[in-house]
Amino acid sequence: MQHRSDVLIVGAGPVGLLLSVALAQSGFSATVLELQDTQVLADPPFDGREIALTHPSRSVLQQLGAWQHLAPHEIGMLREAQVHDGPLGSHRAMQLHAGGTGMDNLGWIVPNHALRRAAWAVASTTPGVTIIAGARVESVGTSARQASVHFTHEGSRQSQHAPLVVAADSRFSGVRRQLGIGASMHDFGRSVIVCRMRVERDHGEITHECFDHHSTLAILPLPPDPHDGSRRISAVVTVEGAQAQRLLALPAEDYAARIAAQFGHRLGAMRLVSERVSYPLVAVWAHHFVGPRCALAGDAAVGTHPVTAHGFNLGLAGIQALAETLSLARRRGHDIGALRQLARYERLHRLHAWPIFAGTNAIVQLYTDERSPARLLRRAVLAASENFPPLKAAIVAQLTGRRPAWPRRAPPSAH
Repeated sequence: MQHRSDVLIVGAGPVGLLLSVALAQSGFSATVLELQDTQVLADPPFDGREIALTHPSRSVLQQLGAWQHLAPHEIGMLREAQVHDGPLGSHRAMQLHAGGTGMDNLGWIVPNHALRRAAWAVASTTPGVTIIAGARVESVGTSARQASVHFTHEGSRQSQHAPLVVAADSRFSGVRRQLGIGASMHDFGRSVIVCRMRVERDHGEITHECFDHHSTLAILPLPPDPHDGSRRISAVVTVEGAQAQRLLALPAEDYAARIAAQFGHRLGAMRLVSERVSYPLVAVWAHHFVGPRCALAGDAAVGTHPVTAHGFNLGLAGIQALAETLSLARRRGHDIGALRQLARYERLHRLHAWPIFAGTNAIVQLYTDERSPARLLRRAVLAASENFPPLKAAIVAQLTGRRPAWPRRAPPSAH
């Protein structure tokens, strides 16, 4: 059967777009369908989110050509990470740095909207990639011979068929549901508030994760403002849903003062320089990452809590695994949509993602429990981590790609 594309991808977020590029570089043709229009895809608005990128992730972005589309002032350096329990200075922080790895830094930080723009810039100019913007997907299905996507575009109903369809339409994926793939979702009952702040003192390119009194504060170092050179950070506050609404209602000056006080005024006075954006926190683990003539990518497969900043890094690792799996199947003369061939991607991605997903959830549970036993336990964990070099080396290895990574546990069996 003849098809217009080898792979249909639903969702033109950075994972969906970059997957199309990876497939095109491997000799496949890909069609991406997206509800948003071309203007929004080409110039996404600021959404408050800053993405921490590991060394392996930057290598993937460079290989795909997206890194080259980022402006210098959009790329920040992460030299060191510090984890604090309770008010700053009350207990010794766990410190992570790249010393001994041969690297100068742990990673980088890039605005989410810049990554989206860069992904569009490379995908929209890559031969073999077709992007249908403004497409409202009505239904997705598979048969023994093909996958089909039915959608409306510019007022007409249309269909696309291919050997394989990939759902890359967020952790709340409607395509995943239509394909009959379930997912375990954990609603943390919390929201994250993100914004940019101007600060008085040098942040030293150090990121801080502070757990204190039902509120988690992350301070992410940003590059200087390209217009006036002022120092900037991203402040990420995680609180219960009701409290989030109260914080969003605070005047800008009061909100900035609250963040400065929670951070112990280490960076001096703070001033809000962006809007505050809030997101609900829901973690997702799909029961399967593949099915007959279908696969899941990005948050549709695994959606993590942002506390360990690994969500997009997992998405990029999944892109590599899926592109390699399909290339191997084609070289061997096999049907790329056959479940037996896709099983390799399932195995690779689950083995890589599960330790990070499970570890992230364990951290969240430990550090959001304010009961006395939990507080004592996390202080003991931080102290043990700080005084146990192999553990710190393993965490740093995840970020830099150097030295052995975390020991892998088997993922939960699919059901």
